[in-house]
Amino acid sequence: MARCWPPPPRTTPQETPGVHPVVPDLAHTQARPVHWLLTATAMAAVVAAAGFLQPDAATATQSGTASARPAAPAPAPAPARTAPDPASVDLPLQCGPLADVVTAKATGDLDGDGGPETVVAARCDAGSGTPPHGVYVLAGGRDGTPRLVATLVEPAEKSSVGALAVRDGAVTATLLGYSSLDVPGCCPDIREQVKWQWKGGAFVRSDDTAALGV
Repeated sequence: MARCWPPPPRTTPQETPGVHPVVPDLAHTQARPVHWLLTATAMAAVVAAAGFLQPDAATATQSGTASARPAAPAPAPAPARTAPDPASVDLPLQCGPLADVVTAKATGDLDGDGGPETVVAARCDAGSGTPPHGVYVLAGGRDGTPRLVATLVEPAEKSSVGALAVRDGAVTATLLGYSSLDVPGCCPDIREQVKWQWKGGAFVRSDDTAALGV
């Protein structure tokens, strides 16, 4: 008769303190595909953001090159306009065989265009006596050639010019004349302080006449 031995008592496995199970938790060690995709997307965003914050190499180089270039020279200023030369203009004096002569001259900007005009008092060069004067305004043409633009005093007025000036855009002159044909040519008995101002496209005259006496 065979002997039946009782089965060995069941024992519960004891975990040795400080020893981890041999089989690790796969849920913590194996990365899911979604996890890797999110990680790669986040890294790409960080790289892209870093790229926006960094200066572009080509731009930085060009900026440095541009700042190192010397500044372009300023354009040369336009040459200053010169007052017309009376010697270059034929004055409308009727002197016959005699030459004409300029006895007084003044320059200044009369029409406000920034360029000077020339005002001249001229008469026939008679050598003796007191030939009457003409007073003329000269200006530069578009090509720079001087030309006659206005006559302020006609020789037919039988006046002599004692003084001539341009002040504050106006022409001023002292005109000497005669009250009658009986007054000797050497001794004019009328003095006029005359002023011409450019207004409305013409020279407007104002004067203060005074009798000097013979």
